[in-house]
Amino acid sequence: MKIVLLDAATLGSDISLSAIEKFGSLISYPQTKPNETAGRIEDADIVITNKVVINDELMNQSRALKLICVAATGMNNIDLEAAQKRHISVKNVAGYSTESVVQSTFSHVFYLLNQQAYYDNYGKNRWHHSRIFTHLSRPFFEITGKRWGIIGLGAIGRRVAEIAAAFGCEVVYFSTSGKNRTADFKQVGLDELFKTCHIVSIHAPLNPQTLNLIGEKQLQLLQPQAVVVNVGRGGIIDEPALAKALDERPIYAGLDVISTEPISPTNPLLKVTHKERLCITPHMAWTSVEARQRLIEGIAKNIEVWLAKDERFFR
Repeated sequence: MKIVLLDAATLGSDISLSAIEKFGSLISYPQTKPNETAGRIEDADIVITNKVVINDELMNQSRALKLICVAATGMNNIDLEAAQKRHISVKNVAGYSTESVVQSTFSHVFYLLNQQAYYDNYGKNRWHHSRIFTHLSRPFFEITGKRWGIIGLGAIGRRVAEIAAAFGCEVVYFSTSGKNRTADFKQVGLDELFKTCHIVSIHAPLNPQTLNLIGEKQLQLLQPQAVVVNVGRGGIIDEPALAKALDERPIYAGLDVISTEPISPTNPLLKVTHKERLCITPHMAWTSVEARQRLIEGIAKNIEVWLAKDERFFR
């Protein structure tokens, strides 16, 4: 059985693929350009992809293809209707990155609230000139007692809410779908959340309901020293509006996702004057070593379960 991994670089070179290799001959490509996909999957039984698009035309050309494993939770890069029509199974992996994303959420919050970049630089380059043992020029604030607003109360949002509550935060939430509800935390409207919360974290998918959900109006509602963290999807925040707000008001933003990735050199966020108010990480919140290993194990489990059910391999 031939297994093709199309974008291994997105999984990292430090993660073992042995759990997948036991099922057949694995051919792994670091990256795959759109014009390379057809030739690489034409005789594959199983294709593994993180972000490489597999559409109807490619499936039509790949007569041996029986299973597509998505090395992620979202499956928007796969034409699911075409796969169903051709009796090609499509499997994703859910829940593998929850703890990694949650940890990264708090990392952004603490980095910005604690003025970590400034104090790290001071400690390494200026502290030795100080006449006293401490340095107080950049005030920072505790999160205990603050109101933390969660946008998107799925598995990740709920976990952030639990940990924020353990820190002594008052947690409220806004459900972008209207479906995720809980009695554990108070549900509020989007404007109220931005007006009353000291910390706002976004854990929602990108869809027509969430595209540019957060714009100039909501950002203007934020109180001074408030922090907004987006580890959901780029495009949920209006980026020009955020860049403008960061330079006009003392608010902070931590972003792990951007509307176009990699980030465009013309993105207004790269031209923010008050760079100390902004932290940008390259869509890596999900990538702890443990999360990526769980992802590989999840793919292997999907292959194992599928093999046990697919009669084409027992004829």
